[in-house]
Amino acid sequence: MRRFVYCKVVLATSLMWVLVDVFLLLYFSECNKCDDKKERSLLPALRAVISRNQEGPGEMGKAVLIPKDDQEKMKELFKINQFNLMASDLIALNRSLPDVRLDGCKTKVYPDELPNTSVVIVFHNEAWSTLLRTVYSVINRSPHHLLAEIILVDDASEREFLKTSLENYVKKLEVSIKIIRMEQRSGLIRARLRGAAASTGQVITFLDAHCECTLGWLEPLLARIKEDRKTVVCPIIDVISDDTFEYMAGSDMTYGGFNWKLNFRWYPVPQREMDRRKGDRTLPVRTPTMAGGLFSIDRNYFEEIGTYDAGMDIWGGENLEMSFRIWQCGGSLEIVTCSHVGHVFRKATPYTFPGGTGHVINKNNRRLAEVWMDEFKDFFYIISPEAVCG
Repeated sequence: MRRFVYCKVVLATSLMWVLVDVFLLLYFSECNKCDDKKERSLLPALRAVISRNQEGPGEMGKAVLIPKDDQEKMKELFKINQFNLMASDLIALNRSLPDVRLDGCKTKVYPDELPNTSVVIVFHNEAWSTLLRTVYSVINRSPHHLLAEIILVDDASEREFLKTSLENYVKKLEVSIKIIRMEQRSGLIRARLRGAAASTGQVITFLDAHCECTLGWLEPLLARIKEDRKTVVCPIIDVISDDTFEYMAGSDMTYGGFNWKLNFRWYPVPQREMDRRKGDRTLPVRTPTMAGGLFSIDRNYFEEIGTYDAGMDIWGGENLEMSFRIWQCGGSLEIVTCSHVGHVFRKATPYTFPGGTGHVINKNNRRLAEVWMDEFKDFFYIISPEAVCG
């Protein structure tokens, strides 16, 4: 008799979980990343199951390879965002990633009382899967008491799924998410300023819309700012392949620099910086410049140094401008080697620039040179004479 009762309990419990799963699958359906509402992507609940089991496409950061029969369709979809949209759409929104940190980083202990942060993500016609994967990675791999909010700034996107569908979707997520809409196409710089103005966190963290945060990414950034609020910090930027979405660890032995055309470049960390850190690669690296897409900055310090140059247009040069501004306004810029965030690096931009890319970047670089470079601006004008009247 007792065995019969036990079997009934087991069956009833199993049935209850089946019903819960069915309910979740029906309730959390999501629109696909295209304008055809008849098409549906994998359901979030199913994606979560796949992610937990680490068996689905792209799990643990593995490459997604498209079958030969789908290559032509893949190439057409690639043109939309200049990355493999078909591969991205096959990957769970909350896929698992390898822990690529140095061993010494995995055992570090950070203070209990850290400043909280607002995460600002600007997007323009971003793919659904990459945008939401960025959001999920922030939510799933950040202590929630350190997340004041996530702010999504829509720089006048035209794609329908980024409007009401996105608003309805993020309402269901477990942290506060605000969506701010720019009235017209304004570019990364002004959109970030709008997001920063609306934020409430003690720290502002800027991310691009096609990133994936890894385990333990946030605490080392905030801990460094707690030590010195005038230190602006960047994670190591890992590479997410635009072809296969394979996750590849970035190097802790490179830092940011620039050439006299004012192009950002990666250079080997010099021996003097290794000596300063006494060979401890888990300590932050002081860097002359940053790539610009991903960094955290104390809110008050951001305002004290004048924020971004709002006179710059769209995109380009703002990373060097912010780097020069930080160093010349009493701050320092560091790469925190215990923090890793992946970024989809594209070979070409899918966006258009009013007046052309060259015109916009020349104007921005000219402002950078005139404001921050003093007599060294002459080197820039010798190398880039087109910028004089560009």
